[in-house]
Formats: sequence, C-alpha cells, structure tokens
Amino acid sequence: MRTSTEPGLIPFITQREGEEAAPANLMIYRHTSGPRLYYTDEDPRDRPMRGVLWARCGFSPRDGRGMPTGAPQWKLMHPYRQMMTMQSLRCQVCQGPARTALGFIFLAGPRDEDPTQPTIFTNQPPVCPKHARAAAGLCPHLEKDPMVFLARSAPLYGVHGAIYGLNADHQVHVVANPHQYLPFGHPNLPTLLASQLIRRLSSFRILAMDELTQELAALTAPT
Repeated sequence: MRTSTEPGLIPFITQREGEEAAPANLMIYRHTSGPRLYYTDEDPRDRPMRGVLWARCGFSPRDGRGMPTGAPQWKLMHPYRQMMTMQSLRCQVCQGPARTALGFIFLAGPRDEDPTQPTIFTNQPPVCPKHARAAAGLCPHLEKDPMVFLARSAPLYGVHGAIYGLNADHQVHVVANPHQYLPFGHPNLPTLLASQLIRRLSSFRILAMDELTQELAALTAPT
C-alpha cells in the first residue's frame, strides 16, 4: 500500500495511462560529419537539450492544479516531464522549486548506489522538502527507505536512451540500449533517441530519511 500525506498524490513525472509513445517516424541522414537521427516531421521542440533528439510521448489533460490526469504507470517516467524537472531542478512530485538551504534532495533506492563512490549519476529529478517522504513511499524502487543525497552541486552530465542505426534493408532500428549514461559530447549522441536527462552529484552528503527530516526541521525551528 502506498501512503502519503496527500491522498491520491501521484508524482508529476509519472507517466499516465493514455500517454503513449509516438509512432516510430524516424530517419537517419548521412552528413559529412556522420549519420544523424531525425524525426521525419521534426520541429525545434524535439531537441530541447543541446541538440539531442528526445523521445516523443503523448500528454494527458491537466487538472486544476496543472497536474497530469489518468491512471499512473508507476514504473515509467514521462520522458519530457522528466527532462523538464531535471533541467530546471524542480520537484519530481509537485514540480515546485526543489532548492533548500541545505542543498538539493536526491533519492535513490537503498541498494541502487555505492555510497563510497565520490561521484553519483542520477536520472531521478530532485524532490522538495514537503514531498521527500511522500516520494519515498510512492516510488516502489525506493522501498520507503531511500538513500538520501543532499547535494550542493548537481551539474548536467548527459542522457540515457537508445542508439539507432540502419539494417540491411536501410530501415531505422535500435542497435543498442546502453546501460551506461552517455555524457554530452559522446560520439553516439547524433544517432541516440534520449528519454532521460542525467545529472552528476559530486558534492553531497548521504543521510537516512529520518536524518533529513531532522535537519530540515532544524531550519525552521524558532531560535
């Protein structure tokens, strides 16, 4: 059972029923600099981040709060809403500002990351103080006991997606789904269809959720 202080709360980035991937109308054009992936009916909105082609997905109607509607597909992040919140460092739950006096709050599953590593790469947009605990309860992979990264700095790093190529019949198809995130400037980006924007955490502290709650409470406690 998912619990939250707000009944019916669904994160802004969660893909909803009816928000389907767009038809595969992709083409590859060979430039002198190498092949490049395009939509056959492309417009500037399809390359929102440093010229990288972004996966298209439908948008459900918004409710009175500006939130998407429709049954949640809990295991999926909407590719454009994920990109928007990650780019602007806004809360993945409510799309409000995520910056705090302590830094940005990023959550990971209890076994997702090696806490001894000096650098962490994440596809999860930050959360605001109000919704940090709610996000931990709503997202199945966080198991209600997330690893909390309190980051002072979280620069953009790159993208995650599928690499396309041409088969023997000159048809566009997926040739690789790299597990690794690709940094901006990577030679495979011209033929990649991105679905997630990635940030790099290198100046952070790791806390438990209860420790985060205590530190946030101390910020507003009367002196």
